[in-house]
Amino acid sequence: MTDKTTALCPCQSAKNYEDCCGVFHLHQALPDTAEQLMRSRYSAYALKKMPYIVETTVPNQQALLDVPLLQEWAETTHWLGLQILNTETLSKTQSAVEFNALFQGEEGVQSHQERSIFVKINGRWYFIDPTVPLPTMKQPCLCGSGKKFKHCCGAWL
Repeated sequence: MTDKTTALCPCQSAKNYEDCCGVFHLHQALPDTAEQLMRSRYSAYALKKMPYIVETTVPNQQALLDVPLLQEWAETTHWLGLQILNTETLSKTQSAVEFNALFQGEEGVQSHQERSIFVKINGRWYFIDPTVPLPTMKQPCLCGSGKKFKHCCGAWL
């Protein structure tokens, strides 16, 4: 087996893991862009680093994540590749990343294409998880902006 620190990063940046997503997983740096966060989350899934998945999800959603289910899914999934299809700046604090991820699961090779929304809070990028309960459109936004959800992150989901 190849040492994770000298192997190419799972995010397919063509960099070594230790020079790419490894610095984020080891808390030596924060992703500068939503795309970097997307890549580091993909690598975290590939390397089964569920604490990183939790801590990079928007803080108001972290307690809602089903971590045992995420861990079980990670244990039964072999990630085969990541392709970034598009990145889009939505506002000063919101970005979208469209990607396609290939993986081998219990049902064979599958492809997952998604347009993920990311929000920058206090200088740090977070993923907004659409699979957990979201605020209603008239409730305060989960990013803490003070705006109603429909006028903030909800506009992109």
